[in-house]
Order: sequence, then C-alpha cells, then structure tokens
Amino acid sequence: MQNGGPKLARKLTTFDATLIVMGGMVGSGIFLTPPIIAHLAKTGPLIVTAWIFGGIIALAGAFIFAELAWRRPAVAGVYGYLRDGLHPAIAFTAGWTALLVSYSGAMAASAIAFAAYFQPAVGLKTPLWIVAALLLLLLTFINCLGVRPGSLTQNVLMVLKIGAITAIILAGFFGPSHPGMAQLQLPSTGSWFMLVGAAMIPVLFAYDGWQTAPFIDEEMRDPRHGMPRALLWGVLAVMVLYIAITLAALRMLGPAGLAHSQAPAADMLRNVLGVPGQRAVAAAVALSTLGYLSNAILVSPRLYYAMAADGLFFKQLAWIHPKTQAPVVAIAVQGIIAAIITVFNGFQAILAYVVSIDFIYFALVAYTVFVFRRRDPQTERRGFLVPGHPFTTIFFIAASVAVVLASLRTQPVQTLIGIGILLSGIIVYFVAGFRQLPAFRR
Repeated sequence: MQNGGPKLARKLTTFDATLIVMGGMVGSGIFLTPPIIAHLAKTGPLIVTAWIFGGIIALAGAFIFAELAWRRPAVAGVYGYLRDGLHPAIAFTAGWTALLVSYSGAMAASAIAFAAYFQPAVGLKTPLWIVAALLLLLLTFINCLGVRPGSLTQNVLMVLKIGAITAIILAGFFGPSHPGMAQLQLPSTGSWFMLVGAAMIPVLFAYDGWQTAPFIDEEMRDPRHGMPRALLWGVLAVMVLYIAITLAALRMLGPAGLAHSQAPAADMLRNVLGVPGQRAVAAAVALSTLGYLSNAILVSPRLYYAMAADGLFFKQLAWIHPKTQAPVVAIAVQGIIAAIITVFNGFQAILAYVVSIDFIYFALVAYTVFVFRRRDPQTERRGFLVPGHPFTTIFFIAASVAVVLASLRTQPVQTLIGIGILLSGIIVYFVAGFRQLPAFRR
C-alpha cells in the first residue's frame, strides 16, 4: 500500500463489518430465488435441505476467509490473499473481472430491480435505466463523502431489511397454513442427491456476497480480530434468516405453491393483509435491493483502490480525498461503470455466470490457506484457525469446483464468457508490465 499522503480512515467497528457482511448477502436473491429452488428441489424437506447445505458451504467459506483475515489483515481480501499466496497476476484478474463483470454487473442489475419495484409504488413511468442510473450516482456521491456516511447508510438499510424480512417470516408462521405440508414424501437417495444438487446454484447465488467484506478491513479499528467475527456472525445470521423465511413460505404456500409463485413474499402477505400486504412486499424488495446496492458501492471500490496502491491498476484509483479520507476516484469509477451498464436493461443475464466466477476464486483463495500455513506454521497456535482443517478446507474447494462444473453443464455459454474475461485479465497483466512490480509480502 502507499506510504505517503492521506490514509483510509479506521472508523468501522465489528458491528459495522457484521452488517456489511449481511448486506453483501441479502439483496433481491432471497425474494427471487425461492420459487426456482422449490421447482428444482420438488419437496419441502429437500427445499430446506438445499438452503441448509448452501448455508454450510457459505459458512465453510467464511471460516476460511476468517483465518485469512486474521493472518493477512488490511490486504483487501480476495485480492491480497491471492497476491501474497499465489501470484499478483491471479490477484489482478480478481479485480479485473470484478470491475468488468461481476461487481459492476450485479450492481447494475440490482439498481434496475430496485427501479422495477420502486416505480409502480410512486407512479413513475420513467425508463427503468434512468432511475437505476440516478440511484447509482446518488449512492456513489454519498460514499464519496467518507466511510462513515457510507457505512451509516448501509447500516440503516440493513436494519430496515432485517425488519422487513422478519415481518414476512412472522406472516408465514402465523398466517393460514397450507394443508398439504404433512403429506410430503422424501424421494429415493439418488433422487435426493440430484434434486438438491440441481438447486444449489440459485441457493449459492442467494448466499453470495460475504466474501467482499474484507475489502474494508483497512478501515476497521481492529481488523485482525473484528473481521473474522464479523464474517462468522454475519453468515450465521443470514443462514438463520434464509432458513426461517423458507420454512415460513413452505408452511403458508406449500412446495407446489412456492414453486409456481412469481412473488412468494407478496403472496404470503396478501394472504394475511390483502392488497396492502402486496404493496408492503414491493417496498420490502426495493428496500432490500437498495441495501445491497449501498453495500456494494461502499465495499467493492476498496478492491480497486488496493490494486492501484500496489501499482496493479491505474494509479489514479489509489487517490484518497484529504478531507473525506475515502478513495473517491475508485468509488466514482465503479459507480459510473455500473450506471452505464444500466442502459442495457437485459444485463441481468450476466448474473448467470457471476456465481461460477466467484467460485473459481473461492477455490483459489481456499488453497492459499495451505500456502500460508506451510510458510508460517508458528502462527497456528496464536489466532483464528479454520475448524477441522484440512478436511473442511478440502470440502469447500471440492464444493467450489462442483459449482463451476455444474455451471459449465447447465449454462455453458455464460460460464465460458466469464472464464474468457478472467483469462483476458492475465494477458492485460503481462502486456501492461505489472510483472515488474517488487515482491509482495510473503
């Protein structure tokens, strides 16, 4: 990182980081994926099993990132782990794909989803991309004011999101129940494995996002201890929320009703509150999406800042405003790119390969645990360690590889496009001469 000039402000607490972990996970996915998962998993027990297994995979990943956050504090998460554990070229591709594909695309899609729910509620007839782009630019401006205004906005939205989801869960548990729930039958073992496996990609998409929290560890007061706690508490809390809302939806709608519902949360609240309930859900979905978007704009630019500070990206992205102590150029570039992408309203299709790209990097990051333990075995008794390593780490790597292979089988075009953009980053890295950089911390 840069030695002279303004520094990032260390103002974030463990509580802030926990809400950032949760905010990076809870977006529109929990409202949009349950019908897909119900259609694939077929029965109530298997639907719940898919959500539990997805949570276990996310928790296994959180354990790995928690150890790495303790071992390598203030290195910008995935980027720093890959840079120090494998090679700067691999680290560069993580930021390259994030800016061009995964993070910018997910932000654009979420902004458009927000506009789709927000416009009917207020009676607007403006094109969706205009509302989405203006929203992105507004949140970009807020985050340029500093990490505290940005994190405060994210925290408020996350608390409101939790309240909205809790209301939907209570409606499902205390409203009229579906009469066919007790008659569900579990299929044979072979069918069980295939059905749960088919549902894992949308489940893992809903759980995705916890890995971005370490991007802000340089702005935490105590990143070495606070970030591991935030990762574990945040993932566990979201796992509880997801399983609870799934059980509530199954109780009220039944597996078939959930599978055929276009908007299960709206159907649940309509059963309890009528038409006003539907409107309330539209507001909840817009709020949840807005919260995710605020989180993404707060967190992801820290990745590009860290790369630029190391000389692995355009140096202007490493500039910190002397008053706000925020990487305003990195924030602005991310926001502008995402706003431009909103012009292409069909861009939501990019989410089809976001999961596969993320899990390629998950497998690589998990492997660095072996690298760092081999380099410095003396640390293994002093801090946070992955429980059950190496078995749990190998499990997470195997699960990550399985997700990528499943994506190649079910969505080959999108997955190959994502892999192609990833590989192009390696070419850019060497053509731009980044390989001449000095050695990084080992």
